[in-house]
Amino acid sequence: MSSTDVTGEYEISTDPARLDIGAMHAYLTRSYWSPGIPFATVERAARHSLCFGLYERSGGRQVGLARVVTDHATFAYLCDVYVLEAHRGRGLGKFMMQTVMAHPALTGARRTMLGTRDAHGLYAPFGFRAPPDDGVLMQILRPDMYRMATA
Repeated sequence: MSSTDVTGEYEISTDPARLDIGAMHAYLTRSYWSPGIPFATVERAARHSLCFGLYERSGGRQVGLARVVTDHATFAYLCDVYVLEAHRGRGLGKFMMQTVMAHPALTGARRTMLGTRDAHGLYAPFGFRAPPDDGVLMQILRPDMYRMATA
């Protein structure tokens, strides 16, 4: 699957062979949600996920990512969404979300989830809302998981 933004300068591909695991690791290790994540973990997560790489059309450099953990039928968890700082402000986050949400793995999903600290405005137009406090959702959260692994 591939799509191109309205300017024609960027494209999104789900081809796993195009992913630049080094670039992904470089960003994710400094993100607020996965500081210090090991390279091998990024590689394994990408291998077992549906990844939407954002690439410059000239040169093909990866400048963004949206990773989806899914069974391709009923459930999807959107994570590791980013656009490199130098490429922000061009509508690329919205472009990635439009592409992700149009993918067949998500169009039929009964539940699609994500976690964000600061990008609610990006996700709300696509239907994302805070879950009701109905006692249904539970979680195990280990925010210092990667720091503990390297200690």
